[in-house]
Amino acid sequence: VYTNGHRGKQWYQRRVRGLDEFTPSLPDSLTAHYLAQAGLHTSDPRIIRLVSLAAQKFVTELAADALVHSTMRGNPSTGGSKKTKDKRNCLTVEDLQPALADLGVEIKKPAYYM
Repeated sequence: VYTNGHRGKQWYQRRVRGLDEFTPSLPDSLTAHYLAQAGLHTSDPRIIRLVSLAAQKFVTELAADALVHSTMRGNPSTGGSKKTKDKRNCLTVEDLQPALADLGVEIKKPAYYM
């Protein structure tokens, strides 16, 4: 997609303009705070929104993967049981662990939870 030609430049400029109009789920101030904590101090709102968009995508994919793992596990809160009429889902560590492992993040429960 990134080329040195004219088309690549136009594609990039359209995407950058799109960031100005995009309103992410995470507030800019929150993203800017965590970027500053990580050592990146910027006043460019496009960079902040780009990071917000990446974080939003990560969390969305993580939640979707955790729901799939929960359904495969047969968790009653995700529809594994026909007895419950309440269709709300409950995100658990047991569902998050394999979803995070798919993304290369390993988490472990502390010993006092086992």
